[in-house]
Amino acid sequence: MLGAGERNRRNGFHDLPPGLRCENLVDLRDGERGHVRQIAMSPELNWEHVDWLRGITSLPILLKGVLHPEDARLAVRHGVDGLLLSNHGGRQLDTVPATLELLPEFVGAVEGRIPVVLDGGVRRGTDAVKALALGASAVGIGRPVMWALAEGGEKGVRRLLELLREELDDALALCGATGPADLTPDLVRVPAWGPVPGPAVTPGADRRFGGVVA
Repeated sequence: MLGAGERNRRNGFHDLPPGLRCENLVDLRDGERGHVRQIAMSPELNWEHVDWLRGITSLPILLKGVLHPEDARLAVRHGVDGLLLSNHGGRQLDTVPATLELLPEFVGAVEGRIPVVLDGGVRRGTDAVKALALGASAVGIGRPVMWALAEGGEKGVRRLLELLREELDDALALCGATGPADLTPDLVRVPAWGPVPGPAVTPGADRRFGGVVA
């Protein structure tokens, strides 16, 4: 289900202005009219629906948005092929933990049986290195790509990916790693206010990435 969306309500944002649409929701079957499909939300969704989906397709199923290690274990038992560890940008439930704080617990919960992709807060190559060191199989970079696309189109996105790759390579080298497989959790230093996951946040602290690469 959708969260309260207090910021949208405060700003009077309910629908896109005339002339704008969500291109990723355009129904191509509708031809040139470009009808936009509506997203169906149902609070009745449960693990039985995951079982049903698993039963009708052999395609990989990636589950996004679970934020408790026990749900990660349930996902494995119900045949999910991977997890996207995401708090949906913190837009749905206020004070939800940052995904990096939860990552070690999730990696421990799945015990290597399925990949865990960290989604949220990755802005630099060093952010990716921290997540990979703590056990993520990959990271998502959706928002930076959207910014680059809006500012520079295809060239902007290409330049963004080049910068991230350069930063990633540089961070790996400075950590003494020849590749992501060489990264280990001990390379991420714990902030002074507590261990990862779940540090107590000091006033004004940035919760997205509390650790720093040694």
